This record gives sequence, C-alpha cells and structure tokens, in this order.
Amino acid sequence: MSNILNTDIRRLTEIFNALSNPHRLTIFIRLARCSTKGTDDTPDDQVCECVSALGKDLGIALPTVSHHIKELYRAGLIKMTRRGNTVECCVDHETLVFLAEFFKLPIPV
Repeated sequence: MSNILNTDIRRLTEIFNALSNPHRLTIFIRLARCSTKGTDDTPDDQVCECVSALGKDLGIALPTVSHHIKELYRAGLIKMTRRGNTVECCVDHETLVFLAEFFKLPIPV
C-alpha cells in the first residue's frame, strides 16, 4: 500500500465523509469552479464566494448552508475569511493538490 494511504487515511476519511453529502459536494464543486477563475494558481489569488451565494439554488435555509460550509471547513476542504458581516469561502489549494495526488495512485489488483 502506498505511503499516502498509510499516513493520511484519517484525513482522506474526513474529506470523503464531508463530501458524501450532496449539498456539501455541490458547494465544494461551486467553490472549486470559481477558484479556477483567478489569474494565477496561487491560493492567495483565488476567487472566493460569500456564504449566501454558495447556497443559491440549493433549496435549503441559510443556517443549513452555514452548517455545510462549517463541515467542509472542518475537513480542511475550504478556507473562510470574514469581511465585516460577510463570510467568504474558497477552496483550500493544498487539499486539492493532496486529493489530486491521491487519485493519481495506481490501483492495486
């Protein structure tokens, strides 16, 4: 088994658990898509979305959206920044790299 599977199984479990909810997965995908709109690949240059925009068209109340965002944050999938009364979220670039490396692993037969 690869070193990434031996050393990071707990982290992967937390990530996949957070993404197992359809609303959280939708929110994460929205954030991942808007993070690619930046002009640079650096995390500091990522485009962020506010909480109310992320819940758009999900058909759930804003407090529930906030709960899902908090779960994504706890799993290390997103970063949050408060700007006055607004909370902005963006994908954690390091976690995306970690997941990309995980999915590049050969599958043992």
